[in-house]
Amino acid sequence: MHEELFTLALNIQDPWTLKQIEFKKDERRLDIWIDFIPGSKFDCPECGSERKPVHDTNGKTWRHLNFFQNKTYLHCRVPRVICESCGVHQVQVPWARENSGFTLLMDAMILIMAENMPVAKVGEMINEHDTRIWRVIHHYVEEARTNEDFSNVTSIGIDDKASAKGHQYITVVADLDRSKIIHVCEGRSSDALISFYQDFVVHHGEPDKIESICCDMSPAYIKGIVANFPNSAIIYDKFHIMKLVNSGLDDVRREEQGINKVLKKTRYIWLKNPHNLTLAQQKQLGSLKNMNLKTSRAYNLKLSLQMLWSFESQEYAETYFKRWYFWATHSKLEPMIKVAKTLKSHWNGIVNYFRFPVTNGLLEGLNSLIQSAKTAARGFRSTKYLMAMIYLKLGKLEFNLPT
Repeated sequence: MHEELFTLALNIQDPWTLKQIEFKKDERRLDIWIDFIPGSKFDCPECGSERKPVHDTNGKTWRHLNFFQNKTYLHCRVPRVICESCGVHQVQVPWARENSGFTLLMDAMILIMAENMPVAKVGEMINEHDTRIWRVIHHYVEEARTNEDFSNVTSIGIDDKASAKGHQYITVVADLDRSKIIHVCEGRSSDALISFYQDFVVHHGEPDKIESICCDMSPAYIKGIVANFPNSAIIYDKFHIMKLVNSGLDDVRREEQGINKVLKKTRYIWLKNPHNLTLAQQKQLGSLKNMNLKTSRAYNLKLSLQMLWSFESQEYAETYFKRWYFWATHSKLEPMIKVAKTLKSHWNGIVNYFRFPVTNGLLEGLNSLIQSAKTAARGFRSTKYLMAMIYLKLGKLEFNLPT
């Protein structure tokens, strides 16, 4: 009766048969032995030739899903067959992939758990070293990426992310239409665009079909885009533009703080948008704005520039920016003057937004998820681990696993 139950549960079919079950109560362990029916013949795993005789067998063991709270292992004499064309080859069993110590169902559970919790925690819960967990993740991520098709990708976003302390970075590329990460590589130089270009072409992507690329104003990224995707329109991301403006605003505050102590510990009040302030912060901001501060003037410049992206046409946006530029360059606030001149020199990439209204908001959101994964894992042992986790969590990959 037990054999019939486990045969159904494990979906064991001819020529395989369940041979023995052993439960060790003290060890909370269940061992199940599977065998093949004597005289069985198997197809050659190399060329597919049918009904080849068994040459010999190799004993294999796989970790399976826990049976209640008991660790479960499958054991089997895996046959090797003789093929006149190919020689001697080991048969592929239907419940596990080649050279794996886990069954397919165990692999599936590991991937689901790893998508939702740190790998170290997964290892702790299933009582396996995290190195074995990472092997499963790398295998399925690499396999799934091999089958990716980028032929319909037309709009991408590019951003960098710190991968570790010491100014180590990765470049992350997203398909903005499908909200998924399609490429991750080390570094943030123009070589990152070469890496993406090569990977893009391998996955049937057509560089000439890329209509728009959203990025920051990094000279390295711009150089890489021009060299590898010359027909693409570059759009400078609104988030990074406002980050530059906020940096200028904060420089004004720092300078003024030296002579006006009331500005101490007010940094985040000026950098946040008004609707994100607490009631106490709104009250404090109101009192500060009534003091005719240089910082307040810089803050008004910031708020005014945010209006730029609300216009429906390029013509209105250009007119508005010219007025804003005049105001900023005549503000006598050197940090804001510098920002205004930087934006003017990059105007083509800013105004392209009105042809291709995309932003890297998706990537900024993904970056927060990446940071959460890093924090939960207390860092990754290598960049390779971080990149695999990004693909697993944010790549929307299709894994070939049993359900």
